Amino acid sequence: MSKQQPTILVVNDDGITAPGIKALMETVQQLGRVVVVAPDSPQSGMGHAITIGKPLRLDRVELYDGVEMYKCSGTPVDCVKLAVNRIFRGKKPDLCVSGINHGLNNSINVLYSGTMSAAVEGAIEGIPSIGFSLDDYTLQANFKPCLPYVRQIAEQVLQRGLPSGTLLNVNFPAGDNLKGIKVCRQAHGKWAEEFDERMDPHKRPYYWLTGEFQLNDQGQDTDVWALDNNYASVVPVQFDMTAHHAISVLNSWGL
Repeated sequence: MSKQQPTILVVNDDGITAPGIKALMETVQQLGRVVVVAPDSPQSGMGHAITIGKPLRLDRVELYDGVEMYKCSGTPVDCVKLAVNRIFRGKKPDLCVSGINHGLNNSINVLYSGTMSAAVEGAIEGIPSIGFSLDDYTLQANFKPCLPYVRQIAEQVLQRGLPSGTLLNVNFPAGDNLKGIKVCRQAHGKWAEEFDERMDPHKRPYYWLTGEFQLNDQGQDTDVWALDNNYASVVPVQFDMTAHHAISVLNSWGL
């Protein structure tokens, strides 16, 4: 009897018609049976938001021949929850991959990312999960140079699994000069936000979020360093947000 083909859930936050999800889907199709569940419109920056207080819609779509695909009216995390509960009906997939995102999710961006939150939700469900992102926001983004690495990483996770409570955050620099992969830590950085104030025709102010990324970390073991030096960065991420090193400090307070 032949071994059953692994099942792979593909999700994203750029929407079901984004070029990045097509590239990811076609790559992991080489490794198993693919089911795609993605938002019906872009959901970037949604973080781990879920839909409460209004109904969700999940509709089968036929975008590519031979691929089981669904569009969801909710967030990237909603997509994973609905996939596990309604499509797989509790028989969880062997792998969850999210992306390929148009734009990086390195450093602090991991907290805001819908792409990574979908992967985190997969990990919470006990599914080995990976988020993939490329440093190119355009619809014309060239995913080809990173696809062999996408396959290699996904194949390794299928074969070996991941430590409990852990998922992978994988980012690729743009261009075709990739040197390889670096396993990294998340760089310490933050966004210095500003709000550009403008006036609508009724003379009421409205705001556009702007700002710039501030890197406060010069280490050569970070995801930012790897990407700046044309390596793909692989950061193991956990959803246990306990600051374990601070427990003894708090205990010393005598609370």
